[in-house]
This record gives sequence, C-alpha cells and structure tokens, in this order.
Amino acid sequence: MYNRTNFHKHTFCLFQQVESSVLLNLKLGYKSASGSAYYFTELGVYRKSNHWGRAANCRWRLITNSEYKNQTEILGFAHWTDFYPNNETEKLFFITIDETKNEVHFNHKNHPDYANQMLRNASDTAKRIKEIKNVLQTTSWAKHLIFDDFEEIKWKMLTELSNTNESFVNLKKILQHGKK
Repeated sequence: MYNRTNFHKHTFCLFQQVESSVLLNLKLGYKSASGSAYYFTELGVYRKSNHWGRAANCRWRLITNSEYKNQTEILGFAHWTDFYPNNETEKLFFITIDETKNEVHFNHKNHPDYANQMLRNASDTAKRIKEIKNVLQTTSWAKHLIFDDFEEIKWKMLTELSNTNESFVNLKKILQHGKK
C-alpha cells in the first residue's frame, strides 16, 4: 500500500485533474525542488504542478478535463490505491488506443482495465507509442502501400502495433503482402 512516505519512489500513477477550489481547506504537505506542491489526505494525494509524465523515477500521467499545455500549473488527485510499482526493465505497461479521440495511452498491468494486453517495458512502450502516434496523426507511413480503404489499413496497423512486437517495417510488409 502506498502512502505519503513512499508514493514518490518508483511508481506509476494516473492523476485526475480536479478544480483548485478543493485545496481551500488543505494544508501544504510538501513542495519539491521543481516547484510541485503536494497536499496529503487519508484517501490520496493532490499534486499541483506544471510538469507531468516522467517525474524523477516515477511515471505520473495527468488525465485532464480540458486541453492541457505543459508548463501550465494543473491540480491532479490520485488515491493511494492508484499507485503501482514502476521500474525501467520489467514488462509492466500496456497500450490503449482511443479511436474516438485519436489518442494513444499507456497504463500499468495492475490497473483494473488490464485484460491480457501485450506488456512492454518502459522504453519499448515509449518507442511503440511514438510509432502509433505517427500512424494516428499522419498518412506518410502508408505512402508506398497499395490499399482500397485507408481507414481500414490504418486500424489494422494500429491493432498490430498494439498487440505484437513485430517491427513497424515488417508490419507494413505484412499488410501489403499478407504474410510474415
């Protein structure tokens, strides 16, 4: 179980953006050298910060209610039960793609949404997310492919990128020729 003494040591967490008004009755618990402010409760921690993602040896993602620009101070909350162990070598992370928002995210295998998706270590997850973003945000990756329906081939590529360790180049060949 994580708490105010250990939540900042090699953890993964999804913080949910909350309104700053919740801090009115809370006392500042800690202010980091980088300027992040922490407010502790029995249920969890509020973090007011202008940087999210990688924080020292942790990976803390902010789920926003609005468009978030890095360097904008945002308040997030996480329950103590939302923290999971993190390290750089274990296969701890799975990738999800939100087709409606055209976004890709990663999550921890201990999260309740985990349903036997492929797991990767932190480095491999970051590389794969970069490839997935390329497919989500551009058309140049499909430049030399012959296809009738771009959306169909795009979602086939995204599915394969999420669910296999096959290289991007090999996946393009497989999509083009139908074999491994």
